[in-house]
Amino acid sequence: MGLLEKLHIGHHSHSSSKDINSQNNQSKSSPAIPNSTTPNHPNTPPINNSDNDFSQQKDFKSQVESSNNHCNKLHPSLAPSTQLDDNKPTQQQLQQPATPNSSYNKVQPRKTQGRYTLKDFVLERTLGTGSFGRVHLVKSNHNSRFYAIKVLAKDQVVKMKQVEHTVSERDMLARVRHPFLVNLWGTFQDPKNLYMVMDFVAGGELFSLLRKSQRFPNPVAKFYAAEVALALDYLHSLDIIYRDLKPENILLGADGHIKITDFGFAKYVPDVTWTLCGTPDYLAPEIVQSKGYNKSVDWYALGVLIFEMLAGYPPFYTEDSNPMKLYEKIIANKPKFPSYFDPVAKDLLKQLLMADLSKRFGNLQHGSRDVFTHEWFKEVDWNRLYNRAIPAPYIPKIAGDGDSSQFDKYQENDVSLYGQAGDDTWGHLFKEF
Repeated sequence: MGLLEKLHIGHHSHSSSKDINSQNNQSKSSPAIPNSTTPNHPNTPPINNSDNDFSQQKDFKSQVESSNNHCNKLHPSLAPSTQLDDNKPTQQQLQQPATPNSSYNKVQPRKTQGRYTLKDFVLERTLGTGSFGRVHLVKSNHNSRFYAIKVLAKDQVVKMKQVEHTVSERDMLARVRHPFLVNLWGTFQDPKNLYMVMDFVAGGELFSLLRKSQRFPNPVAKFYAAEVALALDYLHSLDIIYRDLKPENILLGADGHIKITDFGFAKYVPDVTWTLCGTPDYLAPEIVQSKGYNKSVDWYALGVLIFEMLAGYPPFYTEDSNPMKLYEKIIANKPKFPSYFDPVAKDLLKQLLMADLSKRFGNLQHGSRDVFTHEWFKEVDWNRLYNRAIPAPYIPKIAGDGDSSQFDKYQENDVSLYGQAGDDTWGHLFKEF
């Protein structure tokens, strides 16, 4: 597979086809962005982000609705005085909860909990498709619960030189357990395919919500960013770099809290790696320049994510079809911040998007503590957030167990081809399954 294909090149990853590494591979449209003379998002009045924390937001729900935003399922109990908005945050609240010495991270690598076969499940429908497989919604014949099974065609995985990434994804998922990461329940294989049994996360992609909303108000972006930050810090405590952060890979549960999925590019890296992989708009300058890099590329990607949530487009977005134009902008590292950005958020973004590694948040003496204690997050009670005790700003409309209406419809394949006997040409490459 060539460099461009490996990186899923397009104007923006959201407009290019992507592989099965996402649970819901939609046909993404390029984000609408303001032109050079229009500082605000088209058709969207400016959101009043002059207040730096939730304690000064009189009516969170009204703010979202008045911004011509479609986040119309906000949790009714997200009152400013009771959730993410303490006027005088205590020192305990400002402390990073997820350090390597924290009880949050004393999770030992584990084996997946079961060995399965296709006979254990009823295949319901396709949730997403990709270059070498698809994700199915399934129902267990044993406990009647719903799961997502990622099915990967072995010959396509080998052809696209994704064996290492596929094996790594299984290994990384088997090592982690965190409230904001998708859970792997087990894996199996037949002569033609690999199967990964994972959580079914019914609320769909954060990407879909962002596109419907055009952009998020400051408090909404802060909520999702905080949960992502906890997940990234947990992975880093295990010396795992995620390397594929973007809205498509952030799923929303029925309770509105996030689950990060797609560990195809995740890797155990105790120090430095040089592998060129990721999604173009989210690549840190050192990756684009083929330099060695460390975990700080994930904090850079968090900066890109926060920018995209607040603006509706990534910081170095370009309509030029030549990917080199995007890379030039990433290396130049001169993001243009919309005038409606919260100044405190802007300050955090400057620290996260820093090209100079000696100055980038997450890569300094205090590590991720610099991120968690930044003023933009000052009102966040990290312990309550970790325990999902803070209601999410958006509750997906889900009818009940197994409701997959938040995912696009796909033409179904012939599932009778799964599980057939035959020569297992590539089985020796996937012994972990």
